[in-house]
Amino acid sequence: MPAADLPPDEEARLKALRELELLDTDPEAEFDDLVRRAAAATDAPIAVITLVDEARQWFKARVNLELESTDRDVSFCAHAILTPDDLTIVPDTLKDERFNDNLLVIEDPNIRFYAGAPIFTPDGHPVGTLCVIDAAPRNLSDEQAQALRELAGEVSRQIERRRLERARAS
Repeated sequence: MPAADLPPDEEARLKALRELELLDTDPEAEFDDLVRRAAAATDAPIAVITLVDEARQWFKARVNLELESTDRDVSFCAHAILTPDDLTIVPDTLKDERFNDNLLVIEDPNIRFYAGAPIFTPDGHPVGTLCVIDAAPRNLSDEQAQALRELAGEVSRQIERRRLERARAS
């Protein structure tokens, strides 16, 4: 499986991600609620807010997934941040050469469907995704795709609210 290319602004993107002070933080109700809403809106059994750093994708919030992070080289979301203008949808991972031999596909959690919407810093850096996953091949309806986009926008706004509250408190 080919690892995702690095975004052209990778150094600035990673700096912006670190400045959020969100990596390796405790669960937060606002983010947990957004992944639950994403799962419900898309009828997906798994939903995750991911943050992609140099070596891994770390999960800020998740529904029905035990993993806390994965290596970046097997990350679907590392591919999704390369096309920040829209969703990345993989209807059947076994039919996509980027993922058909990925450990997350051929072993637990046996991902067969992935849809990820980028989440952004206020200055426009894609730092991760709000994604939904299923163990069966499928797609999203137009309404589900729009709901995922809107919820990803809410994740981005929540990240900014959190940053502003921290700045006011210091």
